[in-house]
Amino acid sequence: MDETVESSRTEPSSHTNTAATETRKLGLELLIGSNIFRNTNGVIKIHGKEQLVIESKPEQGLLLVTLDLYGEGGTHIAHLRRNVLALNQAGQFTIDIHRAQLDSPTDTPWVRLSDQQAGEIVLEARIASENKVQITSGKFYSHKGTLVEITPHYCRIGSGMTLFGDIAETRGGTVVLG
Repeated sequence: MDETVESSRTEPSSHTNTAATETRKLGLELLIGSNIFRNTNGVIKIHGKEQLVIESKPEQGLLLVTLDLYGEGGTHIAHLRRNVLALNQAGQFTIDIHRAQLDSPTDTPWVRLSDQQAGEIVLEARIASENKVQITSGKFYSHKGTLVEITPHYCRIGSGMTLFGDIAETRGGTVVLG
């Protein structure tokens, strides 16, 4: 009995596009101060609330940042949505965006949000390498009115928590601070 059996399999082969699959599995590595958060989805929760989202779009030469900004009392004062100030009633904040030239491998995208009233950088982030984003500096408040400070050396949330040189594996989840 020599019968030929043809496969009726309709699912995509597990061997198709393995490079793209591997990239998606790795997630985004976030360097926050001197801390490393591996395999993240780009979302940062502060005091249990999603406050900051980082998206890397190297194929477009872009780094996209979404951030809710609060005052010292926890009042919502501004909203940055994918590099656009959607809420900025007092004109307090400005954004500078550098889109990388795709033909230059050393040119990397960065985003800088500044507070014009205080004369300070609220958040500065840049793509460090493929799937790796570095938040080099930050100074803003959580929804609870707690100061969040990011320097090249540490990430401090209020007076109760300072992260210095920590390494965390998030397994595709969010970064949790505070």
